[in-house]
Amino acid sequence: MDAALAQIGPRLRAARRKRGWTLDHLATRAGMSMSTLSRLESGKRQASLELLLPLTRELGIGIDDLLPDRNADPRVRRAIERRAGMIVAPLTLEHAPVRTYKITYAPTASAPPSRVHEGYEWLYVLSGSLRLVLDDREHIMERGEAAEFDTRMPHSLSATADGPAEVISIFSESGERMHTHATP
Repeated sequence: MDAALAQIGPRLRAARRKRGWTLDHLATRAGMSMSTLSRLESGKRQASLELLLPLTRELGIGIDDLLPDRNADPRVRRAIERRAGMIVAPLTLEHAPVRTYKITYAPTASAPPSRVHEGYEWLYVLSGSLRLVLDDREHIMERGEAAEFDTRMPHSLSATADGPAEVISIFSESGERMHTHATP
C-alpha cells in the first residue's frame, strides 16, 4: 500500500478523537456502520470517496487533510488558545504522536481538583512556580525543574499565587485531551 494511503486511517482516527467522538457517533452521523469506520481507521478497508466524503464533511475537514503534504513546512503554525485560565501554545504538529505545548498558568491561591486519565506527562518549568499535586501531595516546582508522572495517578497543575508559571508539557494523546482542553 502506498505510504500516503496508509496514513488515511490514522489521520481519520485522530480527527475523530480530537473531537472526542466515539466510532459509533461518527459512523451514525456519516450514515455508515461502526464496523466500516473501524476497518477504515485500522487500514483493513480501502478508503473510497464514497466513504470519505461523508466522514470528512461531518468532521469539518477536507479530504486533503487526510493525506500528507509532499512539500510540508516543518514549522508549527497552530493558533495559541486561551482557556480555563491557561494560555496554550502548541509546539508540535496537530497529528504528532506525542503532543508538546508551552502552557502559561495564571496565578491562583489554590490547586484545582485532581484528575485521573490514561497516559503520561512530562513537564519542565520555564519560569514562575508551578504547583503539582500528585496523589494528594503538593510539590512546588521552580524554574529549571522537571517532572514525569503516570497520569493514572490523581494530579493537578497550577501556578501559585505568586505569579504565572510557564511550562513546557509533553503529553501522550490522552493526556493532551485532558490538560489542554480543561474546563474551568
